[in-house]
Amino acid sequence: MRLWIEWFRCVRQLRGACSRSRTFAWLVLVLAAVSTRLDLAGVTSFVRVLRFSPSAYRRLLHLFHSSALSLDRLTALWVQLVLRVFSPYTVGPYLVCLADGVKAPKEGRKMPAVKSLHQEADTNSKPPFIMGHSFQAISLLVRSASGHIAAVPLAARIHEGLVWSNRDQRTLLDRMVDLFLGLAGLCERKVLLIADAYYASGKVIRPLLRQGHHLLTRARMNTVAFMHPEPNERRGRGRPRIYGVKVRLRDLIAERGLFQTAPSPIPGESHTTLEYCWFDLLWRPVGHEVRFIVVKHPHRGVIILMTTDTDLDPLDAIVLYSHRFKIETGFRHAIHVLGSYAYHFWMEKMDPIRRRSGDQHLHMKSEEYRRGVRRKMQAYHAHVQIGCIAQGLLIHLAVNHGEQVWRQFRSWLRTMDPTRPPSELVVAYSLREALPEFLAEAAGDDALRKLLATYSTSDEPAAVRRAG
Repeated sequence: MRLWIEWFRCVRQLRGACSRSRTFAWLVLVLAAVSTRLDLAGVTSFVRVLRFSPSAYRRLLHLFHSSALSLDRLTALWVQLVLRVFSPYTVGPYLVCLADGVKAPKEGRKMPAVKSLHQEADTNSKPPFIMGHSFQAISLLVRSASGHIAAVPLAARIHEGLVWSNRDQRTLLDRMVDLFLGLAGLCERKVLLIADAYYASGKVIRPLLRQGHHLLTRARMNTVAFMHPEPNERRGRGRPRIYGVKVRLRDLIAERGLFQTAPSPIPGESHTTLEYCWFDLLWRPVGHEVRFIVVKHPHRGVIILMTTDTDLDPLDAIVLYSHRFKIETGFRHAIHVLGSYAYHFWMEKMDPIRRRSGDQHLHMKSEEYRRGVRRKMQAYHAHVQIGCIAQGLLIHLAVNHGEQVWRQFRSWLRTMDPTRPPSELVVAYSLREALPEFLAEAAGDDALRKLLATYSTSDEPAAVRRAG
C-alpha cells in the first residue's frame, strides 16, 4: 500500500488540469487502470481491472473527449512533476532530452490522421507499410541515486496525417521542434537534445540554437563539411570566402594517424577499447561550426556523431548517444505493458478512408466536420499523454522506491535481479496486488467515493461488447 500512497501523492499534483473534481476522479481511476490492467483491449480493459459495471464504459470513454480535461495544462503539470520527483541527467548546465518517432498501427477506416506509413526495420517482424498514426515523442533522461539511467516520457503527439490548410508548409522536423521548444520552455533550463540521424538537419538545429539549446545526433556516412578558409592577405574584389577545403567524413575513416584509442566509456563495456577522433568543421546546412566525432567500435562498426556543442568532450558525447536507446525501450514498455497507444476511438460522421491512402485534407470540409476531427485528435493525444504519465509514475516507483517494489512483487521472472531497479512490468504487477486496497482507501475522497459507489461491483463485470 505504500507504493499506492506515493503514487497518489504524485497524481494529486495533476489536479489543476481538471476543471471539475469529478473529472479528476475519473483521471485518477484511468491512471490506475492503465498502470495495472491485465490486457490491452482499449477502454474495456479499464472496466475489467477496476471491476466496474459495464455502465462505466461510456463515462471512461468520455474522459478523453472532455473539455474539462486540459491537455496543455496536464502536460505542463506533468513536466513540472517530473523535475521535482526525479534527478535529471545533466551535462554541465544542460538537461538531456531524447527525441524519436513511433508508429502506432490502426485499422479503423473512420479514424482521423490514419495514413499509410513506411517502416524501416532489419527484421521480418515488421511489415514495410502499415496504416496507422505517426507520433513524435520527447523523453527526459534521469538518474537514480545508485546511478541507474532511465528515460521518462514527457509527451507524444501525432504530427502527420492531417492537412488543415494548404498554406501550412511545416514538415515533421518543424513540428518536432515546436513540441520540443514548448517542453523545454516548461523546464526553464537549457537542454541538450539527443536524436537519430533523421533529425540531423538545419531545420532542427537553427531554432534550437536561437533558444540556447544544443543537438547531439548521428550524422550520415555521406556527410560533407568544410574547413575554415585560409586567411587571404590581399583582399580582392567580391565577398570573402566562407568555406574552405571540403572534407568528406567517410574518407577520414581510413586515416589511421588521426585516431586515438581509449577504453570504451559506454556502461557495460569496461573491457572494450575503441578508436575515435573529432573535428570542428563548418557544416553548410547550419552555416557555422559543429563538432564531428568519428568512432570505430570493435563490435558495432563505425559511427559518426555530430553535436552543435563544440565544448562537449568526445567521450561524453559517445556515452550520451549510447543512452539514446532508452527511448526505444520506453516505446516497447508503452506498447506492450501499458498500452499507451492501444486506443480505438472512431469518428462516426467521418468519411471512410481507403487502404494505402495518404494525408486527409480538411480545408474543404465544413466547420462542424473539422470540429469533430479536432475533438477526436484531442482524445488520441489525451490517451497517449495519460499513458506517458502512467509510465512515468511506474518509473518513479522503480527508480526511487525499488526496494519496496521488490518486496511487494508476488511473482517470479527468470531474469529478475532485486539488486537493480525493477522494470515497469514488475512495478505494474506489484501495484496490481494492492489495487483493491487502494480503491477502498481512496474512497475517502468525496468524488472518488461517489464514483466507486455508483459503478463498482463485487462480481466480475460482464464483457463489454463494443471494443474500447
